[in-house]
Amino acid sequence: MAAKRDYYEVLGVQRNATEEEIKKAFRKLAFKYHPDRNPDDGAEDKFKEINEAYEVLSDANKRSNYDHFGHDGEGFFTRGFEGFDFGGFGDIFDAFFGGMTYATRNAPQRGADLQHTLRITLEDAAFGCEKAIEVERTEACSLCHGSGAKPGTNPIRCPTCNGTGQVRRVQRSLFGRFMNTTVCNECQGEGKIISERCPQCKGAGKEKHRRRITVMVPAGVEDGTRIRLSGDGDAGSRGGPAGDLYVSLSIARHELFVRDGDDIIYELPINFAQAALGAETEVPTLNGNHKLSIPAGTQTGREFRLKNKGIPHLRRNGQGDQIVKVRVITPESLSKEQRQLFQQLAGSLGTDNKSR
Repeated sequence: MAAKRDYYEVLGVQRNATEEEIKKAFRKLAFKYHPDRNPDDGAEDKFKEINEAYEVLSDANKRSNYDHFGHDGEGFFTRGFEGFDFGGFGDIFDAFFGGMTYATRNAPQRGADLQHTLRITLEDAAFGCEKAIEVERTEACSLCHGSGAKPGTNPIRCPTCNGTGQVRRVQRSLFGRFMNTTVCNECQGEGKIISERCPQCKGAGKEKHRRRITVMVPAGVEDGTRIRLSGDGDAGSRGGPAGDLYVSLSIARHELFVRDGDDIIYELPINFAQAALGAETEVPTLNGNHKLSIPAGTQTGREFRLKNKGIPHLRRNGQGDQIVKVRVITPESLSKEQRQLFQQLAGSLGTDNKSR
């Protein structure tokens, strides 16, 4: 397996980058490599790598741990001692203490988190919406209610470990007597034994279900925003809480508008006559059509700003603007009468291309 790249390198920022610089770099890369926008092979893996880097560097505690310990510190600070590599010290402990361990398999365990991508429109992102999604998740078995035992029977306490899931043995070494705690082989650390397994879940106590879940999307969200639904992930074990469901938002490209932060950009095509003489026209906005006055002598590229016609701010009052960019259209074909008129106009204007 290839080694993980440095998270700062993934986002293309310096190690002393500010939160705003990290967020800006993430938005730029997420937009570039989003699978819906980039069909190239490897774009999806790149997008996942970018999200993983941002999830760590955007969290002050996770970033601090990462700065001190790199990738090796991620598991230690998120899962406690489970999975932490003591390196060569394990051999020393085995030699002198007989492989002393602390088994906690029968303790409550939190369920796994789930991921889901929800595709929405620009209007959904601007005004907020309520969406229903279907998620497959692990839940307690509906027949045995999570016990794993056949209905009418109950798991029994393991006689070997007395329900603790651990077996303690006294061992002698050069330094005296030591207590060695290991996982019980009889119940595999569960603390109980199922004599008759549930026919529906085969003793697992869990089963897969597809659930319809409602997601509330707030107004002003951006592409790549993640919404956490607490407790909607996989069920926990031995009384542990369920995991969370993370819904990543993917905003579809709009046929008229381009989003720039909380502003909306619209390109308005006009003809030569409108540009030269000026005109009254209507332009579309997210809230319906809006009247716009085009002054005489308008050039291609001129911008008009429509205040408060953009995207609502997510975490504060107010909203962005709509920017109307003018593009003067050159006709590709002319009628005989139009050609004559243009020839007369060309004659009156002469060949001097300077602004008049």
